Amino acid sequence: MQQKTKLFLQALKYSIPHLGKCMQKQHLNHYNFADHYYNRIKLKKYHLTKCLQNKPKISELARNIPSRSFSCKDLQPVKQENEKPLPENMDAFEKVRTKLETQPQEEYEIINVEVKHGGFVYYQEGCCLVRSKDEEADNDNYEVLFNLEELKLDQPFIDCIRVAPDEKYVAAKIRTEDSEASTCVIIKLSDQPVMEASFPNVSSFEWVKDEEDEDVLFYTFQRNLRCHDVYRATFGDNKRNERFYTEKDPSYFVFLYLTKDSRFLTINIMNKTTSEVWLIDGLSPWDPPVLIQKRIHGVLYYIEHRDDELYILTNVGEPTEFKLPPWACGFIMDTNSDPKNCPFQLCSPIRPPKYYTYKFAEGKLFEETGHEDPITKTSRVLRLEAKSKDGKLVPMTVFHKTDSEDLQKKPLLIHVYGAYGMDLKMNFRPERRVLVDDGWILAYCHVRGGGELGLQWHADGRLTKKLNGLADLEACIKTLHGQGFSQPSLTTLTAFSAGGVLAGALCNCNPELLRAVTLEAPFLDVLNTMMDTTLPLTLEELEEWGNPSSDEKHKNYIKRYCPYQNIKPQHYPSVHITAYENDERVPLKGIVSYTEKLKEAISEHAKDTGEGYQAPNIILDIQPGGNHVIEDSHKKITAQIKFLYEELGLDSTSVFEDLKKYLKF
Repeated sequence: MQQKTKLFLQALKYSIPHLGKCMQKQHLNHYNFADHYYNRIKLKKYHLTKCLQNKPKISELARNIPSRSFSCKDLQPVKQENEKPLPENMDAFEKVRTKLETQPQEEYEIINVEVKHGGFVYYQEGCCLVRSKDEEADNDNYEVLFNLEELKLDQPFIDCIRVAPDEKYVAAKIRTEDSEASTCVIIKLSDQPVMEASFPNVSSFEWVKDEEDEDVLFYTFQRNLRCHDVYRATFGDNKRNERFYTEKDPSYFVFLYLTKDSRFLTINIMNKTTSEVWLIDGLSPWDPPVLIQKRIHGVLYYIEHRDDELYILTNVGEPTEFKLPPWACGFIMDTNSDPKNCPFQLCSPIRPPKYYTYKFAEGKLFEETGHEDPITKTSRVLRLEAKSKDGKLVPMTVFHKTDSEDLQKKPLLIHVYGAYGMDLKMNFRPERRVLVDDGWILAYCHVRGGGELGLQWHADGRLTKKLNGLADLEACIKTLHGQGFSQPSLTTLTAFSAGGVLAGALCNCNPELLRAVTLEAPFLDVLNTMMDTTLPLTLEELEEWGNPSSDEKHKNYIKRYCPYQNIKPQHYPSVHITAYENDERVPLKGIVSYTEKLKEAISEHAKDTGEGYQAPNIILDIQPGGNHVIEDSHKKITAQIKFLYEELGLDSTSVFEDLKKYLKF
């Protein structure tokens, strides 16, 4: 008998990919399946937990694509000659420092993909997928599993790695900097590793093992940025590849997630506000999936499992009924329980205003631990708050050089995003380090629309509340100036993708706050984009921006802030825009139209102002390729920094010398 249990839910924030749309192919008989397998699955209980800020480690994709950089000088990894081994008794910090000191500075790279499984570490070295024994991972003693050059791609890199449970196979998703298209290769691990199969356009993928100890790969297929099909495949003597689920609603997308204990595979069907999860028993992957809770508008939930206990993490703040299969019945974790009882990692809330000293090194931010490090300089981090127009306190994170004096005369670079419930990226970038070392102040404004303070923070900055994010950004900049951080003539703003909405809107309504702006693949024509349902992401993103085609209220509201719609003859800050030729997420057409309209408005304003008016520089840099955002493009980085220094009248000699230490030219 099914049991109805009233659950008291609390808002939960987590990161999910925003890749595509999905379609349901057929109704699955999940209740019969649950009854039949109740005794075999033997879940003792489920928990509904109140854990705030829980963030599973899943890639974050919306109008935002992560990228990696690597060297591809040789087909095979090259080991350094005459390299002295590190003393065994050296502590971890000293090893990092010594390795940085001895590494040729022009070889500095950031490579993020690394997976530990069993006794091995799997990662990319040069143009190869390799593995090494865990204890030998730092000794360049590795086994080459696959040469990426075999795919005949231009500068390929590994985006994701998954290893089969018994390490008979490893799957790797490979893509290039100038395209979002990906290929998933399956490598059979043996004395002579060989590529067993390859699948195009794979988004998410996970391994499980069936009752006969056969490895089964589940994967989702992405077409035209939309992800709606789920497949499962086996290899070796019993090859099999079948599609078993298709999502029909074009506003949803599908991604796979393996619970942390690898016990269950979850099929997550989601849009920006609603989710539905189907559970696949990792011991019986060929059986039909089990529906946990059918989609209810406004209800997001996420499944985890540990020690025969099912945890439901969700966003709803009011009592709600969940109809769960019999095998999932048990007790509820009281919402008043200490969040520390949650077995999953929680994000720390933003700390109150206070100074902290951090160190930049090896691609990460390290909190100061008392070590004296001659090769990494310290910077000061300040947590501030700005009061927005409605009285809402908006957090900011500010970096500046520890020994900086007279901060009011220092250049300031503002970062903003404020969309999709995603956190503003503050990850290490070499160009950010050299700017701080050169005296710049870096400020990150965590405005509404982002996800730093939970789902409500996102809800308060989307749809007909998008102007809240703009008000927050204005308040942050004015607060920084008011507290002695730089001044308008030395203030610059940078944004990418959907962050371009707030940046462009600010240029229209408060241009006097800024001297220069850099935008990358910016979303600037919200109205026309959201009215064009032939574009791949329009239907999926109706929950974020609204539906101007059918809702007059949404249409009129978008007109109030849309950067393209609100360009007018006035003085503007100088603007440098980087766009990508075949970008499917933010079409080039809209960016070109924005640039042309902006130039026309500036020309009209110059005529009305008369002689002597210094018009701002408007630069559109169109890069080849079909990617969305290329973080590690050295050409882009140097062009943007050159632009900022020239607009502020600063000497860029030293900053480019420092950049050469970290970037390959």
